[in-house]
Amino acid sequence: MPNVTIIPVSGIPEIEAGDDIASAISSALARLDLSLHDGDVVVIAQKIVSKAEGRVVALDSVEPSARAVQWAAQYDKDARVVEVVLRESKRIVRMERGIIVSETTHGFICANAGVDTSNVASDVVALLPEDPDLSAEKIRDALQRKFRTRIAVIISDTFGRPWREGLVNVAIGVAGMPPLIDYRGQKDSAGRPLRVTVIASADELASAAELVMKKNDAIPVAIIRGLTFEARSGSARELLREPGLDLFR
Repeated sequence: MPNVTIIPVSGIPEIEAGDDIASAISSALARLDLSLHDGDVVVIAQKIVSKAEGRVVALDSVEPSARAVQWAAQYDKDARVVEVVLRESKRIVRMERGIIVSETTHGFICANAGVDTSNVASDVVALLPEDPDLSAEKIRDALQRKFRTRIAVIISDTFGRPWREGLVNVAIGVAGMPPLIDYRGQKDSAGRPLRVTVIASADELASAAELVMKKNDAIPVAIIRGLTFEARSGSARELLREPGLDLFR
């Protein structure tokens, strides 16, 4: 079995709109005397990608709707933030007890449509990247050219989980690897055929990387080294369950 190493990439400066994420990562690696190797998986926090792509909204530019104002007053929320959440939602899944769970335009089902007030200025909120897979692919291409190596890139975000306490990081953008490992048709250690086992490996890697990408340590990037995976395009959309197979819709 391979030894897997998770390497935090510290020293990445505050990211602003228009910044080049690949260049920021490359510069940080140089300062740490690190490089990228064949087969590395680079996990990047969604927040810095959103900032670089200008996916932030100044709250003083938001005019809340009547629905947002009513909801905010009922649960002591900022009506402007609620309005942004409603705008970013393709479908409201649940909206009660001060919690909004919605489906984003990407197809993700999460709290507040991914709208986030953490690690940004007090007068703005961050949105999810418009196309996280494309963002991951662009960063991957740039890093591969820089380091002349074959890698994969995962853009991660923090999601809650039904029936379980605590948050985990999951993959919302994937490039360069399959996000799922399908064991169906293979046999388990006792020789029985596996019929339903499909592992969300990209989500597992995003969660593993979070162990060194702590929210309050300003480490938005980690390298996972020592894995073997199929080199192909990949997409986080493969992780979305089809509505017809979803028992909870």
